[in-house]
Amino acid sequence: MAREFQRGHKAKISDLTAGTDLYVGVQIAAPGLTFDISCFGLDANEQLSDDRYFIFFNQPKSPEESIQLLGAQSGDTESFRVTLDRIPAAIQKLSFTATLDGAGQMSQIGPGYIRIVAGGEEVVRYAFTGSEFTTERAVMLGDFYLKDVWRFAAVGQGFDGGLEALLKNFGGEVAEEEPPPAAAAPGFAPPAQAAAPPAFGAPPAPQPAPAFGAPSAPQAPQPAPSFGAPAAPTPPPAPQQPMHAAPTIAAPPAPQAPPAPQPPAAPQAPSPYGQPQQPQFGQVPGQGVPPAAPFGQQAPSPYGQQPPGVPQGVPQGVPATGAGLRAALQPYKETATGQRWTPQNQQLMRVDLTMGGAGVLARQGSMVMYQGKVDFGYKGAGFVGRAVGNATGQEMQLMRCTGRGQVFLAEEGSHLHPIELQGDGICVSAENVLAFDESLQYEVRRVEGHGIPGGALFTMLFQGTGTVVVKTHGTPVVLPVTPTTFADCNAVVAWSAASQVIVSSQVRLRRNAYPGHSGETVNLQFRGAPGNFIVVQPYEV
Repeated sequence: MAREFQRGHKAKISDLTAGTDLYVGVQIAAPGLTFDISCFGLDANEQLSDDRYFIFFNQPKSPEESIQLLGAQSGDTESFRVTLDRIPAAIQKLSFTATLDGAGQMSQIGPGYIRIVAGGEEVVRYAFTGSEFTTERAVMLGDFYLKDVWRFAAVGQGFDGGLEALLKNFGGEVAEEEPPPAAAAPGFAPPAQAAAPPAFGAPPAPQPAPAFGAPSAPQAPQPAPSFGAPAAPTPPPAPQQPMHAAPTIAAPPAPQAPPAPQPPAAPQAPSPYGQPQQPQFGQVPGQGVPPAAPFGQQAPSPYGQQPPGVPQGVPQGVPATGAGLRAALQPYKETATGQRWTPQNQQLMRVDLTMGGAGVLARQGSMVMYQGKVDFGYKGAGFVGRAVGNATGQEMQLMRCTGRGQVFLAEEGSHLHPIELQGDGICVSAENVLAFDESLQYEVRRVEGHGIPGGALFTMLFQGTGTVVVKTHGTPVVLPVTPTTFADCNAVVAWSAASQVIVSSQVRLRRNAYPGHSGETVNLQFRGAPGNFIVVQPYEV
């Protein structure tokens, strides 16, 4: 039975099926609209570093055929065959997209889906409708991404702009169409003959991948695969006729003789008395002839003319912008990965509220910018929650972020780390929590022990499925839990919920009676099964 995914849901491929030869089907339609459905093979930086892994109508397969475009079949508008164990290591993500070809908006589409079939059985289906979008012209439907193992995520994120804008977003380049050649006078050479067809059974010569936007020759219809079974090989395209019968030979330009020196112009005779003098070209009537500039200085430019060195059409005094400014700002542009939580850099986090459905709880005042229609509301803890927070020091002043848009969060330049929970738990001090999904359950946990001021240490326990963003002072270190793992209670940030915490106090009468102690009063000892961890920052609160 197929698992029904919602926007933002993720799962390991191994939890869905044991197979690696998968069929991906996409169904999307709207009256009078045409769609281009493509697959982008991206590297670890989520960029299209190799154009051969942009699979679309003009390039139907990757070099090793690990990604193949199969065409419309079995009720799907477009379909693909993906063989995960044949994808090269440089490709870390496959993004399946749909874009409009021509006028229209994604809000006009009817019910659609993206599904995965393995061994003839549908294992995943993510359904969507046009009501989830507005003026977008492209949508990122789903991703296969490599995170230790291959996983699948239902994205469903709209994207302004068509296929060209989406291609540029992934770092690709759009080939410029060449202007048609001018019609030449007919010559007396005989017309070019078509190339002879290849011998029977011999494979045709490999053709380079066509440029984006050029129409491709129609392909022969393929039989529908048995959902995961290898598809029939694509018939080779017919050989194309050459454009010209003979190569064009461009002769080098003939050297030109230097221009002869011009004699100096004779001085203009003064006009007769009582008659106005005719203005020179570019001179305003009624004004005298501009004086000559002193030696070594540039003469003032005539009225209506740009001085030398200034591009035509650019107003004087306005700085010219070009590729230098664009290249300087390129490293700081917004990063859109199709995920709900996306780090923009070490100190800035972006959360997409259009994915996942549930809202986000964030520390009050942590929003630095947002896009779209976002509502911010106060999240109260109630009387009991305030009492517990005041007594334990684990009170969090939160705001609820809901709507359709993207919110950017930061807190005093702290380093931010999104931690994704999939049914497990993590203990984090409330001081180190920046934001988390509202779907997570959280409560105050008590770590008892003597030697701690107040008799106990408190922390926040987060459990469930979602993401919690932890902030640290500087870059933290993650250590595995062993019987000899100790940490300063003022430097530890988080630890796995299954770890056992024991207070190790070094309170001694001699140290209290005499000055000169080390200052390390209370340490925490961690124990647990293999797989447990602690997170420590290079800073003591």
